[in-house]
Amino acid sequence: MNCTQNEKLNQVTPHTLIVGVDIAKFKHVARAQDDRGKILGKALTFTNTKEGFEAFFAWLEEMQHKHEKSDVLVGMEPTGHYWLNLAYTLKERLVSFGVVNPLHVKRSKELDDNSPTKNDIKDARVIAQLIKDGRFSYPRLPMDQDAEVKAGITIRNQIVGDLQALQGRIHNWLDKYFPEFLTVFKDWSGKMALATLEHIPLPVQLNQTTPERVAEIWSTYGGVQRPSHKRIQRLQEAAGRSVGLTVGLQMAQREIATNIKRYKMLKEELHALEKQLEDLVLTLPGIAEMLTVPGVGMVTVIELYSELGDIKNFENPRQILKYAGLNLRESSSGKHKGQTRITKRGRAKLRALLFRTVMPLVRHNRAFKALHQYYTTRQENPLRKKQSLIVLCGKLVRVLHTVGRKQCPFDEERMIRDIPHLSLALGA
Repeated sequence: MNCTQNEKLNQVTPHTLIVGVDIAKFKHVARAQDDRGKILGKALTFTNTKEGFEAFFAWLEEMQHKHEKSDVLVGMEPTGHYWLNLAYTLKERLVSFGVVNPLHVKRSKELDDNSPTKNDIKDARVIAQLIKDGRFSYPRLPMDQDAEVKAGITIRNQIVGDLQALQGRIHNWLDKYFPEFLTVFKDWSGKMALATLEHIPLPVQLNQTTPERVAEIWSTYGGVQRPSHKRIQRLQEAAGRSVGLTVGLQMAQREIATNIKRYKMLKEELHALEKQLEDLVLTLPGIAEMLTVPGVGMVTVIELYSELGDIKNFENPRQILKYAGLNLRESSSGKHKGQTRITKRGRAKLRALLFRTVMPLVRHNRAFKALHQYYTTRQENPLRKKQSLIVLCGKLVRVLHTVGRKQCPFDEERMIRDIPHLSLALGA
């Protein structure tokens, strides 16, 4: 992960068999060449099965023996999730491999034949050429706890997505059958609101129910010890003047009951999953120290770990910034000096996570709040608010990298003392 371009080039020697693999769902295509770019033998097509992988490794041994190569370096595109099976198999067999950027393959496919032709054999050849030139990276394949956390975060994201879709359906139902409901309850997911929607959701039902029965439902099913009689009165008054639909009420009640039941089930699954992920992550070094940063919560740390793995894999925080696509780019030529922007060429999920984390930090963390104030109000080259937040994403990465690698708690006061303009901003 931390290899430079020269270090990658040094791994390609006259004794290296370079293999490019074009990944597909059912069949892969492999092409071999030497360190000078000379094609060796014919292309191999093998299936994404155990038998296909055995044929691929037998072909590798045959090519090594035939062309007197002692080392093998395999390259491939990270196409969807189809490349993972081959990648983990290569790792198990201790075969060196890397991945190339699909955009690089697309843009360099015409260098050899000056033709826009595209097919699997040609793509495998282009991938091998990129590997020869050191234009590849070593992927992070999660193992053990890393794999568990990454899979857990994937499940969590699916549950959160289902919850968001479910919330939209419930709001749609309320708009049709009881639009006045949210004038009584600020949030339909509260205890009293959920109990109402689950048992007496329709205005016509509320009009036929006594206040005592509503209070009983709130106490029994909502767990409310002292139901508010004023709120019950407001709810029944809203039901009395409701303009909600009065047709299809039988299926409408079934619809909202099903959605509320599914909502509760998903919330329970989410809570249990987050507890399991928390137990997994807290045993890892550096995690407890990251949680000492005010404004950084457990879910943030878990998602960060799922994207980065052990933060000790990164020797310098600049590597994380580049990995997230937060490194800067500039378009300049001659006397023209273009604007500086972030590249956005890295992990979009990691970039979004850092931005979401910085937003509450500038409100709850004194040091980050003062930094944000300084960047946006300084006399020379003041930043716009969004620019300042991007800069603070880099600062957050440096803080988390330091406390994670050194396993030392975050010292907010020390950070303020060490930066003079922070002290001025805070009036220290």
